[in-house]
Amino acid sequence: MSELARESSTRRSARSAEPAPRASARGATFLGTPPFPTAAKAALADTQLRRNLAHATGTIRGKRAAVVAEVDNWEELRLAGAALKDRTLRHLDTYLTQLETALTKAGATVHWAGDAAEANRIVVDIARAHDTDEVVKVKSMATVEIGLNEALADAGITAWETDLAELIVQLGDDLPSHILVPAIHRNRSEVREIFLREMGRAGKPAPADLTDEPARLAAAAREHLREKFLRAKVAVSGANFAVAETGTLAVVESEGNGRMCLTLPEVLISVVGIEKLVPTWEDLDVFLQLLPRSSTGERMNPYTSMWTGVTPGDGPQEVHVVLLDNGRTDVLADEVGRQALRCIRCSACLNVCPVYERTGGHSYGSVYPGPIGAILTPMLRGVGHDEQVDSLPYASSLCGACFEVCPVRIDIPEVLVHLRSQVVDAHRGRPSLQGAAMKAASWMFGRSARTAAAEKLSGLGSRVLDRTVRRRAPGGRRALGSLPWPVSAWSDARDTPVPPPESFRAWWSRTDGGRR
Repeated sequence: MSELARESSTRRSARSAEPAPRASARGATFLGTPPFPTAAKAALADTQLRRNLAHATGTIRGKRAAVVAEVDNWEELRLAGAALKDRTLRHLDTYLTQLETALTKAGATVHWAGDAAEANRIVVDIARAHDTDEVVKVKSMATVEIGLNEALADAGITAWETDLAELIVQLGDDLPSHILVPAIHRNRSEVREIFLREMGRAGKPAPADLTDEPARLAAAAREHLREKFLRAKVAVSGANFAVAETGTLAVVESEGNGRMCLTLPEVLISVVGIEKLVPTWEDLDVFLQLLPRSSTGERMNPYTSMWTGVTPGDGPQEVHVVLLDNGRTDVLADEVGRQALRCIRCSACLNVCPVYERTGGHSYGSVYPGPIGAILTPMLRGVGHDEQVDSLPYASSLCGACFEVCPVRIDIPEVLVHLRSQVVDAHRGRPSLQGAAMKAASWMFGRSARTAAAEKLSGLGSRVLDRTVRRRAPGGRRALGSLPWPVSAWSDARDTPVPPPESFRAWWSRTDGGRR
């Protein structure tokens, strides 16, 4: 992988300065998302959003816990999944070459895309070659990552999302907020309103008597999408896994829309991240046990579709596979961060994260929200260039719940701390309020006389500040109310204790180290 890494790193400086790709086919965009603290504060004020998220993540957590408890060797499966991914990443160049050979032998055309622009150009050119003005899509994180829908729209080609949650997002001119359930921030009533208002503008309208019953909403989506499935000549998919030894791609899903996209159109284009490889069919078995339990809380996905190139007379007769780098070799070069490439996009980390549950996915400003997004997005885009991206490694309490549920044992807290150090290094030397505060603290603690004077002032200030106490912190400790800027950034989100009237050194001197 050394050559791939070198080529990718030469593109890194140019790519990192570019804005993040837009993320919806109908105009909504992640561009302009403020840094995480600002976006999170706005999200916290949305009580409906918090109710929706708490209900949905709580339900998924419960289902996952129940089906995982049924597996006696669950921890062994996690260890196997992590080991298989690590082995694949160590020899990724070999397996990529093997995959290309197997795909070509099976009748597929393989394309290599170093970045988002190259991948988009490949897909647009294929669609144009077939004189089509629309494509149907299987849910794919990679295509949202590269802004494929927008690239197709700029070429006069409409991309129709066929996953139910992605359809809700697209019709609502919205953005995905969850890896597994992109419309998790919407409730049933909101979905009904979107269908009634927007379906007619995009195709077959929703029934006038549509209710918010899940079965009725799903039936309306099915009727709306059927005509698109039947007339589409080109489909676009991602892949959950790619088997190097056979050239087989696999998509797991719960609705059946993926199978329609993968079998009905004449042409199939699959955009696949280079980290999606597994060496053999036997290896795939491990992940087909880990993924459904960790994602939807099911023992097995309702639909597991696999295809190997072209089968004469059956399914698409022209198959293209776009192998996407887009920063992945840069992640691979990071000895601490490369474990993020193990990710199988199950979303288990999102569902247990206390930060995500309260702020939602839009606060992360990326198609990859939650704990995995807080590490993956900065590594794919690079740090030190964008204030919003640089804020993501801090979007965590480091509680470790994400690592406990990750089916491939990604130590997200370790990578978060690693990325925080990179952010600090990238900004070293730039003037900042925090830097000024640290310099002042360094000056004060540099001499014992200065420290002693500060302690005396603190004790004196304690007697004055004690009169402004407005609340009690947990444990009955006295806490100050809201403080003026710039320390308000701390006191607005944390309990600020009242300084003690006596310093430790004064106490030590007065009591002879506690002996009297």
